[in-house]
Amino acid sequence: MEWSLVFFVNSILLGAGLAMDAFSVSLANGLHQPRMKKGKMCTVAGVFAGFQALMPMIGWICVHTLLQVFESFEKLIPWIALFLLLYIGGKMLWEGLHPGDEEENDTRRDGVSALLIQGVATSIDALSVGFTISEYNLVMAIVAALIIAVVTFIICMAGLEIGKRFGTKLSGKADILGGVILIGIGLEIFITSFI
Repeated sequence: MEWSLVFFVNSILLGAGLAMDAFSVSLANGLHQPRMKKGKMCTVAGVFAGFQALMPMIGWICVHTLLQVFESFEKLIPWIALFLLLYIGGKMLWEGLHPGDEEENDTRRDGVSALLIQGVATSIDALSVGFTISEYNLVMAIVAALIIAVVTFIICMAGLEIGKRFGTKLSGKADILGGVILIGIGLEIFITSFI
């Protein structure tokens, strides 16, 4: 593939398509934390954007080095995403239905490990994008990954902002709604992988 307007448009559209799961999780995070500060919003969106850029590059590297290994791993992607999102969503749902020490729940669920799990879960399907960009040279693949990251960051910031606005209105029910959203995303990724 050559450098062209089509390359940039394809990368932007690819980024928007890949960012939809991250948008939904961002929405759930915003619902859960309606008072989230801009710095944390940027961190959350940045983690999602980073994973959305990293996964296609890992896929690209696999296509160019370990194709047979990646093809066998590709069958596990829906199962991994389902497990991770059911775990996080189930915890949110449980905590929403059984409110306890609010501060303790916030600390556990909103920690670095939870954010990293969300980042992996929402971007693991982007590994297969390595196949679609396999014709790109290394520089083009990196540029495409960076465009995907920027698009994901913008979309996730929008999701967090929307979630924050509705989170204030929904107050106690936000955890339940957020948990249901995450479980739904996990099921959707899993089911559509077999269709």
